[in-house]
Amino acid sequence: MHTPDENDDELGKRIDEIVSRGPSGAFAVAGVATFLVVAMFFLFYFVVYLPRGTVQ
Repeated sequence: MHTPDENDDELGKRIDEIVSRGPSGAFAVAGVATFLVVAMFFLFYFVVYLPRGTVQ
């Protein structure tokens, strides 16, 4: 059976500290991905769609 010791307490404190900072890395990745999708849309729109003109 496992008995709690100082290492478990220290590990618990480190985990609490990390979790308290929040998911900032996940938000950064999501922000970058969103920016890339929007940038690709505008690039397609201005480089491919607009130069073709109206389709008759």
